Amino acid sequence: MSKQEFLAQLRMAISGLPKEDVEDRLDFYSEMIDDRIEEGLSEEEAVCEIGNIEAITSQIIGETPLAKIVKEKIKPKKKMKMREIILLILGSPLWISIVLAIIAVALSIYVALWSVIVSFWAVFVSLIACALGGAVAGIIFAVEGNVLAGIAMISAALVCAGLSIFAFYGCKAITKGILLLTKKISIGIKNWFVKKEEV
Repeated sequence: MSKQEFLAQLRMAISGLPKEDVEDRLDFYSEMIDDRIEEGLSEEEAVCEIGNIEAITSQIIGETPLAKIVKEKIKPKKKMKMREIILLILGSPLWISIVLAIIAVALSIYVALWSVIVSFWAVFVSLIACALGGAVAGIIFAVEGNVLAGIAMISAALVCAGLSIFAFYGCKAITKGILLLTKKISIGIKNWFVKKEEV
């Protein structure tokens, strides 16, 4: 693929971003290709070394703040007519309530996911507290002469300590999964706003 074909495909893929961002990214990748050509690579090799369009597009969209993308999308392309403004105002009780309901549902699902994560971490902390408390109570029982109760408490403390290790790795994996899901949802929302223009 030539440099011009690469830049044309990249322009089309990120055309939904603000114009100044599109130009900045195109200049950046054009300069990157030129640098590789100066290092002795052919134009096709330089383009190939940069990577594929999909990965680059995903990275660019991921780095662009959602607010900037939304602002670009809602910016009117033409001046609105008076009747359009009136219809927009008259329909606002309906469309504003629908938008708010969608946002509230999405936010409540997100908060519910994080509350589950917090609950798992609370179980982990309580297992550690049980392990520490059981060990201390077992030692106290053993010192006071109640050896069997002391052994039982220390055994329970060891079980809680073992469970806390499993709980830690489980909580860590679930938290990482939710963070990854959050990132994918964010990129999905950005991709929804940044629609590729038809040729």
